[in-house]
Amino acid sequence: MEAQALQFFIASVTAAGFGIAIAAFGCGIGQGLGLKSAVEGIARNPESSGKVTVTMLIGLAMIESLCIYALVVALILIYAHPQAEAIAKLFTK
Repeated sequence: MEAQALQFFIASVTAAGFGIAIAAFGCGIGQGLGLKSAVEGIARNPESSGKVTVTMLIGLAMIESLCIYALVVALILIYAHPQAEAIAKLFTK
């Protein structure tokens, strides 16, 4: 039982690591593309900078929330799984 709990914990940590890495990569790419487009739009039409900036900030906040959701799921995978008691007993011996 303890070996199976440890394997499950290792798999959970690995999945959480890959998940947050992919989410951070995707969010970084998305934010970069959004910022690039906003700067290009402002460069073409400087009078619209207020509206473009507000829209860009709202969009960046939405993209960032996706990465935060991935972080929450990763933390749940690591700390709130069914075999947490068995793993805690392993490390307290």
